[in-house]
Amino acid sequence: MRKLPADLDPRVDVDRLPRHIAVIMDGNGRWAKRHGKKTTEGHEAGTEGVREVLKGCRELEIPCLSLYAFSTENWSRPEEEVNSLFQLMSKYIRREIDEIKKYGIRVLFMGEWRELPPTAVKDLEYCLEQTQDNRDMTVVVGLNYGGRQEILRCARMMAEKAQKGELLPEEITESLFNQYLYVPEFPDVDLLIRTSGEQRVSNFMLWQLSYAEMVFLPVLWPDFRRKHLWEAIIHYQQRERRFGSRLDGADPHSSEFNI
Repeated sequence: MRKLPADLDPRVDVDRLPRHIAVIMDGNGRWAKRHGKKTTEGHEAGTEGVREVLKGCRELEIPCLSLYAFSTENWSRPEEEVNSLFQLMSKYIRREIDEIKKYGIRVLFMGEWRELPPTAVKDLEYCLEQTQDNRDMTVVVGLNYGGRQEILRCARMMAEKAQKGELLPEEITESLFNQYLYVPEFPDVDLLIRTSGEQRVSNFMLWQLSYAEMVFLPVLWPDFRRKHLWEAIIHYQQRERRFGSRLDGADPHSSEFNI
């Protein structure tokens, strides 16, 4: 039986929780500026938000969580900031891996993450290895990721098969397209959360967000806590989900997902 957190907002209906939450973790730089700190310190402070959202989703037994950590556009940031992000990522993995394993969380990555610096890739591979047998929750982290790039990658892979005579145009369906995504077994996103008050998806999971409910919170990411997760879920539960002409809440694009 699910053991709910004692301080859970009573307005959260635990029988109608999203099964896949995606988060655009925004506001580290603004948080740093507001507190008179370096941008790199803002990213460091943002790891607390990661810890909180992981804990909150695990407590509610939400099976799928996606986090946008480093986009393909982030390479345009100052070199010092980019390098510090990779160093912070490695530091976080080494510091939190035991806690992640304790909570039965499997970690996967989407994007061209193997193009990151060798030290970062080594630590990411270590994280994959250490969590591969966990099945209580799956977290997918977007690294060197872009939604348009993912869609182009799928199209190219299918075009290559078609060129070899292994795929006919009429065989291309949504279900088949899903199989070429970075994490094909993940279901579509039910709830997208973006912090910092910005109201755009910034090239994140464009295919998977087709029917997602979107909640934009004013809180900056380093200040994100479980109460903000609950607030977003409450907003989600207050909406009548619509899938084209369907109003009954049955998602025709959903797929079975086994952690």
